[in-house]
Amino acid sequence: MYKPIDKSQPSFLDFNQPMGLKMNPENRWVKMADLVPWDEFEIKYAQLFPSNMGNVAKLLRMALGALIIQTKFQFADGELVEQITENPYLQYFIGLPGYQEEPPFDASTLVDFRKRISAEMLMKANEHLLGHKDDNDPPASGGPAGPEKEPEKENEGTLILDATCAPANIRYPQDVSLLNEAREKLETILYRFHKAYGLLLPRRYKRKARKDYLAFAKSRKHTKKDPGSAPQTAWICCQRHSIFGWVHE
Repeated sequence: MYKPIDKSQPSFLDFNQPMGLKMNPENRWVKMADLVPWDEFEIKYAQLFPSNMGNVAKLLRMALGALIIQTKFQFADGELVEQITENPYLQYFIGLPGYQEEPPFDASTLVDFRKRISAEMLMKANEHLLGHKDDNDPPASGGPAGPEKEPEKENEGTLILDATCAPANIRYPQDVSLLNEAREKLETILYRFHKAYGLLLPRRYKRKARKDYLAFAKSRKHTKKDPGSAPQTAWICCQRHSIFGWVHE
């Protein structure tokens, strides 16, 4: 069952503060408590308890206020209870009449809060808070309307949410393109040595190696036993015309 409070929601002046505790009326939680239409939500919340039998449920302000705090800071259920127990401003926000050292509810009670309060009600409460967030902000300097703001730039680039799908500019070690690239660079080295020292340029089978590589890269099935395959041809060329063996000859 549910028993709504007969009077209006407690104000900051009605909050019972222990001796020596001075709360700031400009605190963000005090201001946020004035922005949420607790009475409007309580009417909808009371409709969830049509029966007058059973234990009395927690008030709407306590249930909804606790979920707002949890949504804002992403606290676990146990941590949320500890934070509310230690913070008088959070206790005022959830509608307690005064500061108390005992937890206002158990962590298991939050499960019932989430079952009763729909996501729509929680989003509507957040919309009230976000809609009045800028009302108390002072105007920017430079006139009543403030200086003209530069037009915001549109977002650019690609957003990747899954870090495991980050692109990597690498190739697998067994990629045949690595062997073909090594063959091409070796041919360039041989040609430069030929020009620089006037040595005899050996036979490199350049066209045959290129033809075999393209045929192997375009084929769907790759096997090691294929005669004249691109990896085999490129590997033979690299061994036969290695820079050290060529210079030694």
